[in-house]
Amino acid sequence: MGQQRAEFAAFYESARDDCLRAAVAAIGNRQVAEDAVAEAFARAWASWSTVARHPSPRAWVVRTALNTHISWWRRRRREVPEPATPDSGRDDTGDHLPDPRVMAALRSLPTRQREVFVLRVFLDLDSDTTARTLGIAAGTVTAHLARATRALRAHLTPVLEQEQKL
Repeated sequence: MGQQRAEFAAFYESARDDCLRAAVAAIGNRQVAEDAVAEAFARAWASWSTVARHPSPRAWVVRTALNTHISWWRRRRREVPEPATPDSGRDDTGDHLPDPRVMAALRSLPTRQREVFVLRVFLDLDSDTTARTLGIAAGTVTAHLARATRALRAHLTPVLEQEQKL
């Protein structure tokens, strides 16, 4: 048990910031993402012997956080609307989050494209691991990533061009 605890502690320390950044980018709300990631890490600890053997434990945590968010949203959507205000690019703990313009562009993507983009870009997973994590084909990952990249480029290019003119 002591070895397992040490392995999990090391994993948590090395993965928590990446997992939180990916969840914030996918969910679009820092507070909700923090809750979902905390729940995902708690579940990872409870099943550490299985999660440790996963091809990408970080992806497992992010996927679990996204599933937790979906479950939370389904239960609460009729009770309390989720705030639509974008998070700042830097929070008070010093963690660097994606630029608010990138966050806004990510929120404009369909859910699956956003999930694929976050796993491939923020966690640097390959197509096969992303496909296994999301339960889709590797070719589907490639298609969603291409669509997401095209949409993000179309959304962000005019913004950057406008800034360059100023």
